[in-house]
Amino acid sequence: TLYYFLMPITWVVLLLLWALFTKKKRRKRRLLRTGILLLWVFSNPLIVNQLLLVWEKPPTPLTAIKQTYDVGIVLTGITNAEKKPQDRVYFTKGADRITQALLLYREGKIKKIFITGGSFDPKQKLENAESYWLKQFLLIAQVPEQDIILETKARNTRENALFSKKILEKKFPNQSFLLITSAFHIRRAVGCFEKVGIAVTPFSVDFYTHDEGLKLPFSLIPSETAFYKWYVLMHEVVGFVVYKVLGYA
Repeated sequence: TLYYFLMPITWVVLLLLWALFTKKKRRKRRLLRTGILLLWVFSNPLIVNQLLLVWEKPPTPLTAIKQTYDVGIVLTGITNAEKKPQDRVYFTKGADRITQALLLYREGKIKKIFITGGSFDPKQKLENAESYWLKQFLLIAQVPEQDIILETKARNTRENALFSKKILEKKFPNQSFLLITSAFHIRRAVGCFEKVGIAVTPFSVDFYTHDEGLKLPFSLIPSETAFYKWYVLMHEVVGFVVYKVLGYA
């Protein structure tokens, strides 16, 4: 229910439907004006871009990374596991998480790549875990298998931190960790890892924003992608607040 309520298009549709079925003319006019206004606001690329610029953590220049981290931690959620044939990795939005981890590895900024993320398969089959498929991608990219470590059961950010903690403390005690995930998600991810006692340095990837902004008059033209960006922002802000309230981050 919350998932659909957070979609801006849901708000617009509900207002317009209310306006369609209400019998009071004054209320109808107000609902129509509000619905049309929200339609423009949520489809405006400039507004959502500016808000995302505030929320996203900016990218870290490679030259600013002065040390070599022992482990780069990659959060999953970037592949299409349902696509067939299942003889390759099908990336979705967020592929930066693994491709930039590979870049950091090649540049000597991280020594190992730790991938955390499983699947919703109740049998917990290894081949259904997203981290397993990302490992196959890294192997094709000629990363030595001994430099790839997997956590294959986590289904959300909270579990990413909890399950990773057990492996990291056992295999890499008192070592340095670079946390690699999407810029919109980095706040919640860092909070979760630090909550379980794993100190990490954030490294933002997968940006939804344009640094220079959008210029008039094109920024006033409605865009369907703005609706999706609004959903991403609202979903993550609410998720961050909920995690804070529950003590997860």
